[in-house]
Amino acid sequence: QVQLVESGGGLVQPGGSLTLSCEASGDILTVGTMAWYRQPPGKQRELVGTISTSGLIHYADSVKGRFTISRESAKKTLNLQMNNLDPEDTAVYRCNANIRARTTLLANDYWGQGTQVTVSS
Repeated sequence: QVQLVESGGGLVQPGGSLTLSCEASGDILTVGTMAWYRQPPGKQRELVGTISTSGLIHYADSVKGRFTISRESAKKTLNLQMNNLDPEDTAVYRCNANIRARTTLLANDYWGQGTQVTVSS
């Protein structure tokens, strides 16, 4: 079974930094575009950033210049380096990936369970 597992969340002071990771595992043939989403408390889920297999990156305006998205193909891992964090960045962060599984030969979107990021003094 294919799954995504996030890690790296926690409590951080405003202005601080935090790095999130998301590892895909299971019977995987290929991993396509990967993305980070977040859902602040009481708000709708929003896109943070995406990265294609070729390295093409898109960021939400709210995180440009502060967050860096990257991926490691060999490890099937998605990373998010977050700098100069603000309390408004507080949210559950979830990774998303379009994955083709060997068992089905179909590409589907998969979601991680999420990791909590809390920015507070």
